[in-house]
Amino acid sequence: MGVIRCKGTDLLVWRRDLIRHGGRAVDLDWLLSMAADCSWGDLQKLRICPDVEIELSSSLQELTDLWLQHRDQHIPLQHLVGICPWRDLELEVSSAALIPRQETELLIDFALQCFPKDARDVEGVWADLGTGSGALAAALARAFPRWQGHAVDASCTALDLAKRNLIALAGESGWQLHLGSWWEPLKPWWGQLDLVLSNPPYIPMAVMDELAPVVKDHEPHLALCGGEDGLDCCRQIIRDASRALAPGGWILLEHHHDQSAMVLKLLSDAGLERPEARYDLQGIPRFALAQRSCESIASNQQRDKR
Repeated sequence: MGVIRCKGTDLLVWRRDLIRHGGRAVDLDWLLSMAADCSWGDLQKLRICPDVEIELSSSLQELTDLWLQHRDQHIPLQHLVGICPWRDLELEVSSAALIPRQETELLIDFALQCFPKDARDVEGVWADLGTGSGALAAALARAFPRWQGHAVDASCTALDLAKRNLIALAGESGWQLHLGSWWEPLKPWWGQLDLVLSNPPYIPMAVMDELAPVVKDHEPHLALCGGEDGLDCCRQIIRDASRALAPGGWILLEHHHDQSAMVLKLLSDAGLERPEARYDLQGIPRFALAQRSCESIASNQQRDKR
């Protein structure tokens, strides 16, 4: 549909009436921005000069239909519009994979802090375990353009989605997709991985029923539930990290808000060095990182013999 001209007063009244009947204003404003190209800044200008006209890329009726599906059926807005802004990317999203969260953006920032800028411009190997939509993989491919990348997922439909996002955002070379469980498809590259990121399922089973319907009913449980204590996937990933990482390689994980101490202990018990927590924007420890020792090759060989 082409451009639709709308009076500012009509838009503000429409917005006020919808919010009055339920739903969060921040979500409706997000919908206006992503589905109608009406930014938060545009709304602020209308409040000052409500008599001006504004150009929208969707009609108010179309926006109303989308909003009611979100409000009444709890369908994520990202699924309704098919896209999700994340870092400097605009990702295609669907029910095939978890919607990328803003806090997960920090994993990329923490990863960049592990390497001086000149190290990003030489050859290396990164991996994204449980890539889902491919958000982390696409960001890594752009941040480390000379590195080779590997994105792994156990879901065929998620990998199809990740492929479309990687091609659109990072080109068609420099990365590979692998179907399988965590490290298993990457065994040919064990001992060569300089950087590994993962946002694995970490919601404890008992917490799953407490999730909001917009999450519980519309996002894949495979990407959410981490077993009884939420750490099943973290354990699997950490168990083989010291063998899969290159000497001096880094692993970074996202986890639940109350799992920091347990994840750090798992990293330490696995023989990884410098285990450390990282914090989200609310000051909550939601991330953990650790490094494989540069001298760990011999010890791993001895362990394999046992």
